[in-house]
Amino acid sequence: MVLLTQILYQVKKLPRKYLRTRFIDSLRLLVRGGTGGAGLPRYGGIGGAGGNVYVVTKDKLNLQDVIKKLKTKRIKADAGGDSSAKGIIGAPGEDKIISVPCGITIYNQNGVILGELNKEKMKLLVAKGGNGGCEETGYCGLKGESQTIKLDMKLIADVGLVGFPNAGKSTFLAAVSRTKPKIADYPFTTIRPRLGIMKYEDERQITVADLPGLIEGAHMNVGMGHKFLKHIERTKLLLFIIDIQGFQLSPKYTRRSCLETLVLLNKEIELYKPDLLKMPTIVIINKMDTDNADNILKEIKPALHDLSDYVATCPEEIRPEQIIQIDNILPVSLISKDKKQIEKIKERIRSTLDKYQERQHIIQYGDSLGLQLIDRIKQQTKQHTPTVI
Repeated sequence: MVLLTQILYQVKKLPRKYLRTRFIDSLRLLVRGGTGGAGLPRYGGIGGAGGNVYVVTKDKLNLQDVIKKLKTKRIKADAGGDSSAKGIIGAPGEDKIISVPCGITIYNQNGVILGELNKEKMKLLVAKGGNGGCEETGYCGLKGESQTIKLDMKLIADVGLVGFPNAGKSTFLAAVSRTKPKIADYPFTTIRPRLGIMKYEDERQITVADLPGLIEGAHMNVGMGHKFLKHIERTKLLLFIIDIQGFQLSPKYTRRSCLETLVLLNKEIELYKPDLLKMPTIVIINKMDTDNADNILKEIKPALHDLSDYVATCPEEIRPEQIIQIDNILPVSLISKDKKQIEKIKERIRSTLDKYQERQHIIQYGDSLGLQLIDRIKQQTKQHTPTVI
């Protein structure tokens, strides 16, 4: 009996499935350039330069794939070849390439950004190889650069979903894309960021990032915290999904109304990064099929159209200083999977993104963009006009 107890005690309980396959969005690596090869004093020979370490973006990768491929977190390029009588100049060391997914920001050990790689086949030098031995170095090869780097991945998407747990974010993603997220009637069904793609009849595609639910106090690491909000930093539009009935995590927490949840989401994003609130915003009021939903919407509609007046009446601890500017408000029932409602949401998202893009062009190029386009069309017309002889 004692022996059986000891055996059972030694058997470790496996963690839950989602913890065993956790989402990895950051990775630390020690990178070191190759040492330069030795020179040959007798003939004035120069040693080969040590290899460099590069980070290169590749499509259809994630950080789990990077870990599997590398097998170790210490990456070292090859040393340069020594100079010899048969080869006065030593061969350079072979470079090491670290393939990473798009959307990676690379930091050094001091937190300084070395580069951002947002497109495929972008390349960044993270550790330079040492020079080969020559007269200046006493014909001794120099050591390569060595540093610890952090690969920080942020999802690249057009739309970022924001909402309290169980508000309907995963239901929305399942309705507008082919993604099959976990959907249930309890909080925190989404435990890792997920991407979905909305497709239109004209082949237009818009990517949507579904994030774990925020709750009151997320900035103090309550619930799942708010560090995953970094994944909406590269989005172009915030899509708030709000439960018309409000939210209560458990009986020991205060029940928050529909409007209070919107204000709290505003506050949590402000505490994370206020600049995110400058993005265009659409608010979906979900679960309009529930009891008394129409009456609640009628009561809160004036406040939704002028949120600043309502915020002034909120308790100071939940009151944000910077208030979101809402572009569209859409009351729906996502669980009903009404095709007309879904198409309306998709079109509003598309038109809002297009307006944002036009605004960005005007900021970048000014009003002269239209004139430039007209000139380009005229030039193309001249090129295609046949010459009469």
